[in-house]
Amino acid sequence: MSPDDPTTAEKPMSRGRTHRRSRTRRRVAAGAVAALVAGAGVGALALSAGAAPTVAVTVDAGISLGTVPSTGVGLNTAVYDAYMNDDKAASLMKAAGVRQLRYPGGSVGDVYHWKNHTVTEGSWAAPGTDFDHFMATTKKVGAQPILIANYGTGTPQEAADWVKYANVDKGYGVKYWEIGNEVSGNGYYGAKWEADNHADKSPRAYAKNLLAYAKAMKAVDPKVKIGAVLNTPGSWPDGLKGPGDDADWNNTVLSIAGKSIDFAIIHWYPGGDSTEDLLKSPAKIAGTTSAVRSLLNKYAGSHASSVEIAVTETSTATSVALTSQAAALFAPDTYMNWLEQGAVSVDWWNLHNGPAKPTTLHGETDYQDGGVLSIGGCSGGTCEPARETPFPTHWGIRSLTALAQPGDTMVKASSASPSVAVHAVRAGNGGLNVMLINKHPQDAAQVSLSYRGYTPAPGSVRTVSYTKGGKALATATRGTAAAQTLPPYSITTLQLTPASGATQADAPSPAPTPTAVALVASTSDTIGTRAQASAAGVSVGRPDRSNTAGDLASTGVSDAVTYSAAGGLLAIAAGSVLMLRRRRGRASHGR
Repeated sequence: MSPDDPTTAEKPMSRGRTHRRSRTRRRVAAGAVAALVAGAGVGALALSAGAAPTVAVTVDAGISLGTVPSTGVGLNTAVYDAYMNDDKAASLMKAAGVRQLRYPGGSVGDVYHWKNHTVTEGSWAAPGTDFDHFMATTKKVGAQPILIANYGTGTPQEAADWVKYANVDKGYGVKYWEIGNEVSGNGYYGAKWEADNHADKSPRAYAKNLLAYAKAMKAVDPKVKIGAVLNTPGSWPDGLKGPGDDADWNNTVLSIAGKSIDFAIIHWYPGGDSTEDLLKSPAKIAGTTSAVRSLLNKYAGSHASSVEIAVTETSTATSVALTSQAAALFAPDTYMNWLEQGAVSVDWWNLHNGPAKPTTLHGETDYQDGGVLSIGGCSGGTCEPARETPFPTHWGIRSLTALAQPGDTMVKASSASPSVAVHAVRAGNGGLNVMLINKHPQDAAQVSLSYRGYTPAPGSVRTVSYTKGGKALATATRGTAAAQTLPPYSITTLQLTPASGATQADAPSPAPTPTAVALVASTSDTIGTRAQASAAGVSVGRPDRSNTAGDLASTGVSDAVTYSAAGGLLAIAAGSVLMLRRRRGRASHGR
């Protein structure tokens, strides 16, 4: 389906209203820009056919990586999603262990006016998706909300009034508030996808206005937490300086507001021209976190340790896989890497989205739908399963329920091969859960496991798995705590009990604080748009796969830092029909 000719299994849609999202991958390599080295420091996945050597996995249950936060597993919802409050959707979110819901939905947050449930500048708000209906769904799911205060077309007073209504009048107790969404996409650096009616669109102006929002909102409820929008280190436009600026967005914003914010906002879309690239990318999260922490330590002073990091958008939306198994494997690996690095929450994009032109990956149809649940739409003559059917990404996220619950302790675990990822959690009942992800699409993986600080009971162990083509999580008793065979492209969680009479580590020790990662210069001051990159003779990405646009470019960074994205989805909605299209990237970011 062309994005300009949407087709669904239901009635045709009106195309009179659109929504701007931002998720465009950029690749720039010129002047001071470091070259992208996909997979450097991570190692290539072994994809050759035939028997592979046994992969050694070590679990050190005595070294803590922190406690699983109550808001850890999150999901984005949007006011233009007419199915957002479906009872079945709420039931599936609850079953998947979703504990945080973001609202009102990406870039629409900068054009949404909560009092009258309206959206300006060409987007659309579906009936029944207003704030109170959203909160009713949040309660059904058992989740906490995180809200985007309208920075682009709103005011501090409008945001303060929302705090009063939510927390004083209604008693909802909304804790986390973002001030805007991807504000640096307001055209200041050349590309514009984010609404911003302020005369001054510079990072300095955003920081000063952010302080005004925080003051007004905390005057109503001092307990609210205020988040500042940052650019993901190494992702465009990180490193760029506007005319007359002394520093880039992150350094400028934090130098002014760093001591006053409660959390820093990161969006992480690693992209990837292959499923292999995609599945390597979570290993780079440690470097990204280190870079953000370094900035907070520089500008927030003694307050730095209390400033949280919230990843309010992430998914495979700029990669080759959206609904096929590779995306399912990416999801829990991404959540756990961020949480192990100290993120307070990770919000997947998106609950519902809509199909683009389908592809085939490793024998599966990928509907190119960024939602975790189907809307039953059709594209290119191929129709999705019935509405609210879970895609593999839902099962990937739901696999986390077999690994961890809020309050459990994440512990150190390592794999000798990048083709097998591992995460481990000390459960509150004394058990030890170990998630193993086999990233090879064809070959099973033989895994040998060793333990420090924990002695598992002998004999067969309980496993919870999600395999390619699966329609549910499968529970079985197989293998041992020391040896497992992992099916191709699978997620397998071992749920171990302690050996009788064994002495376990009572309280895992915190892991050593990692050394801060130094970023390579991410861009020259003159490259910020596709046109500029083209003028510099720089390749700006792969051919478009969805008939929407070519890629913009992202800056290169050291191999320890993720290559992220800022790009977009477009909502086209009318009546009861929802369709979103992914933008692969125009310099204008217009929809």
